[in-house]
Amino acid sequence: MSFSPTLAERRFGFGLSPQIPAPQSVEAMLRGVAGVDQMLADHPLPSFRDLQDKLVLRRRFRGFARKNPDTDEGKAADKKQQEIYRTARDDWTRGFVQIQARRIQTPHAFRERLVAFWADHFTAVGKGGMLRFAGAAYVDEAVRPHINGRFADLLRACVIHPLMLEYLDQNRSAGPGSIIVRRRPRWQGLNENLAREVLELHTLGVDGPYSQADVRELAELFTGMSRADDYGFVFRRNLAEPGAETVLGKTYGQGASLQHIETALDDLARHPATAAHIARKLAVHFVGDVPSEDLIAHVTTVFAQSDGDLVQCYTALLEHPDAWGTPAQNIRPPQEFISAALRAFGSPQQAFSQMQPRDIGKVFHGPLRVMGQPWENPAGPDGWAEDDAAWVTPQGIAARLEWAVYAPSKFLDALPDPVEFAQAALGDGVTADLLFAVNAAETREVALGLVLVSPAFQRR
Repeated sequence: MSFSPTLAERRFGFGLSPQIPAPQSVEAMLRGVAGVDQMLADHPLPSFRDLQDKLVLRRRFRGFARKNPDTDEGKAADKKQQEIYRTARDDWTRGFVQIQARRIQTPHAFRERLVAFWADHFTAVGKGGMLRFAGAAYVDEAVRPHINGRFADLLRACVIHPLMLEYLDQNRSAGPGSIIVRRRPRWQGLNENLAREVLELHTLGVDGPYSQADVRELAELFTGMSRADDYGFVFRRNLAEPGAETVLGKTYGQGASLQHIETALDDLARHPATAAHIARKLAVHFVGDVPSEDLIAHVTTVFAQSDGDLVQCYTALLEHPDAWGTPAQNIRPPQEFISAALRAFGSPQQAFSQMQPRDIGKVFHGPLRVMGQPWENPAGPDGWAEDDAAWVTPQGIAARLEWAVYAPSKFLDALPDPVEFAQAALGDGVTADLLFAVNAAETREVALGLVLVSPAFQRR
């Protein structure tokens, strides 16, 4: 099977839109990835710097309130810190709207799918307080700018970001021979989380050619990376392990330095096992749970020969016959399902803007939790599962059915004609049996729901 505009949107994007033409060639898809990130400009989100400022300000008000709990000033400070928290929480909820708007309105949906793919590959989640609301800012700052560059640059940006350091407990990791451990023996010591995930998840893969000794040496090399009092990045030499570290047979530096860390990450990005791991992940995510070894080998070769040039890797993926000839296998995960539904309806952003944060929670966040994929909250650093078994559960499917029937009327001023919607949403995937069921439905809501839960819409 050769290139198909419908398949391009369904498999490599967020589905067909009634308003935006599907790409007409692989070259058009790649131009959309390599070009200007217009969706970021059109639908901006609060930056990580903005959240940092809120975190610092809230900490000050909380500190004053705790020291003066019975005074009018202390009570006012406590009220102010609660207000800051609510503002950050509401910004996070409205951020869902902006991210959906990017997916709905983009003419380059492959780009938005790639952002979601790499954000999952480099999963980072704030563990508590307002840092729980930092996910979108992390993606915009560490992931989006690098998805059309070199993998090494993407790797460095994500690993060194303050949210990743927070998520994988790197902030207080200290080398056994570091200044702080020598002075304070009860310091918690070395933490291997970040080093292990960089090797196992981000680069070489779980079966990669590394040992526990490599994990420990890389963890020692990573010591010193931490966050400042304003929650930004800082390199703390008093936490860093002195001397050189040897990872995969190569020795880095004779002293604590961020440059040595970046060099090690560059070397990991260029490793042959990394090329194979990334190629397999791309093939599984976009083509099928069990991609052909020929497809994986083709992308692996291009990754290695291009020094991890990601656009060339995407080209290798899209130019392979399997990209277009593999039957639809994977069911859309819940978040992708909802984004695809919104895009199929051509949902206007103003409809979302009129929704209160609590309503966004009821219509979207709550159902996503029941479907098994809560918004920006994966269970672990390995991100979301690719296999269908994670989503095809009695509870998950029931939640999809319920959402498909009741939710559209919550964000649309008027429901479309079901037959016209089916034809627009499915293109050449619409079947006579589905149209018969749609015409026989008792209500317009049920008819639209039948389209959304049909195999042609659920699978890519």
